[in-house]
Amino acid sequence: MNIHEYQGKEILKSNGVGIQEGIVAHSPEEAVEAAKELNRQTGTTWWVVKAQIHAGGRGKGGGVKLAKNLDEVKELASKIIGMQLVTHQTGPEGKKVNKVLIAQDVYYPGESQTQEYYMSVLLNRQTGRNIIMYSPEGGMDIETVAEKSPEKIFTEEIDPKVGLQGFQARKIAFNLGLSGKAFKEMVNFIISLYKAYEKTDASMFEINPVLKTSDDKVIAVDAKVNLDDNAMYRHPNYADLRDLSEENPHEIEAGKYNLNFIKLDGDVGCMVNGAGLAMATMDIIKLSGGEPANFLDVGGTANAQTVEAGFRIILKDPNVRAILINIFGGIVRCDRVAAGVVEAYKAIGDIKIPVIVRLQGTNAEEGKELIDLSGLKVISAITLQEAANAVKSVMI
Repeated sequence: MNIHEYQGKEILKSNGVGIQEGIVAHSPEEAVEAAKELNRQTGTTWWVVKAQIHAGGRGKGGGVKLAKNLDEVKELASKIIGMQLVTHQTGPEGKKVNKVLIAQDVYYPGESQTQEYYMSVLLNRQTGRNIIMYSPEGGMDIETVAEKSPEKIFTEEIDPKVGLQGFQARKIAFNLGLSGKAFKEMVNFIISLYKAYEKTDASMFEINPVLKTSDDKVIAVDAKVNLDDNAMYRHPNYADLRDLSEENPHEIEAGKYNLNFIKLDGDVGCMVNGAGLAMATMDIIKLSGGEPANFLDVGGTANAQTVEAGFRIILKDPNVRAILINIFGGIVRCDRVAAGVVEAYKAIGDIKIPVIVRLQGTNAEEGKELIDLSGLKVISAITLQEAANAVKSVMI
């Protein structure tokens, strides 16, 4: 689950990580009051107005602006709230900004002595260990650094038996070229950041930039945090952090039926049981000249209700020209899925696009017979290639 910058910073602060202080605002008037409160708390006389969306690259897209007085705070908040912010991570459609973070200006006098770094904590899935990835070249263009200067990207792997060790935090601070007070500040920052990552069962903490201020403090100026959905039962209070307005409505609906759904840009709807089979299904569609419109895994407990829900979600995409249902009967019986397809087909009514069903495994023959005798306009297939060829033929 992605959360907003201001929410990520609250988690960081509660775990002892230094942050750029800020207050969220939903209107220009709230933004002005937030700026006044920040002035009382921190003494800042300049403020940063930051769009709050679940995407990076906000600065380049015009979603991060500096205000030098309260009139500018109101003016900039008026422009940013409600805008359709387009970044390299949102796609051309962009995302609507519903709120802004009014943050203190941390680039105060002595700016020439400040330094920005990049740091993230995440899981290395190849080794099954957490790593801290960092670079002395922080800021908005870390992707360019990784592409053109990979030698400036460092990683530190954490042994899960002992956790992050002090010498590793010191090694990171040393590689970043720090000394004196800034060195100690960075060591404490790293230890607290890793504690926050582990304590929250996060799948990623990305801080870009980590800022060394002119007086050698080390703080998080940004925070991109992804919490592991599989661990949410251990953190029921985090459910309130979810912002449904930032998520695809079809994916939200799929979640209500325990369906794993991801919207894609193609025209062939897919309904499959099992993530691996779903990936293989999308591959065979592409190899046959088509483009998958979605990833939809109905899991091992598919029934008429989940199949119908899957149908309805797929059909909401106007780009879908055919639906391929590919089921391998292991835990779930093929005849049960076939019955679900028939019931769902009848419940939804007239489905005007071709539906291809491929069943293999437990009770596959019985399932195929159910579909063939239903009288519905459903095309049966035995092999995956036959199913893909059927999709290709009806799409011509």
